[in-house]
Amino acid sequence: MTDPSGSGVTGAQLFARYAYPPNELGYCGPDDPAGLLGRSSPEADAEITRRARQFEGAWAYLELIAESTGIGDPLDPRVVEAYWLGNDLLPSVDGSWLAAQLRARLPSEASGQRGGEIPELDGTVRPHHAYHVFAVYPWVGLLGRNSDVARSVLDQCRIRTAVVTTVDGPRATVQAGRLGWDGTRLDIGPGESLAVRWSHEGRSLLEGIQVGDCVSVHWDWVCDVLSADQAAIVERLGRQQLAATNRLLGAAG
Repeated sequence: MTDPSGSGVTGAQLFARYAYPPNELGYCGPDDPAGLLGRSSPEADAEITRRARQFEGAWAYLELIAESTGIGDPLDPRVVEAYWLGNDLLPSVDGSWLAAQLRARLPSEASGQRGGEIPELDGTVRPHHAYHVFAVYPWVGLLGRNSDVARSVLDQCRIRTAVVTTVDGPRATVQAGRLGWDGTRLDIGPGESLAVRWSHEGRSLLEGIQVGDCVSVHWDWVCDVLSADQAAIVERLGRQQLAATNRLLGAAG
């Protein structure tokens, strides 16, 4: 199924745009990440669908969003957009039910911030990538005063909005806010220049990017060109998730 917004992007292709960067780095998904870079065709989308099921964390969220909203396909573009960026499907998913489902489906990841279990975060649980990064993914619990590793991983793993400032072949620079950690709180600081990529050996899931584009960045990869509405919801959900996580960090001391 293609995106009902009219972009023509299938759900499989949209999934691949965001799943490729951590797969390339070996953090999740199957071997041979280049298999996600096939141009849209029935054969390429079938291969991406096969691979998508091997992303244990992301696939669980997609299935749960689809189940909660009565959408039959976890790779429906509305479902995929809801997980990576956010949209109006998210409020349809009950947070307590979702947290319980994730504890059952992702026992290997259910360490939460402080080595306990997936937290409910005052009822703000959403089937969204920011929740996975800042509540389920264990790196928040590894934040400390003497190392920048955990903060850096969290910053790169979250979906960031950015503005393209230069384009040089498959590489570009963007301005994006940096995740900060002062020893007690996480926050997004002012924009700074980041070196990113949008193409690998001539293969990409985007037609191209231009200076001035507002884009989404995952690790060091430009995933998509965003509309103003898409950028706004990514930023809003990110701020809400950081506020909930900071409350939990404060309560834990």
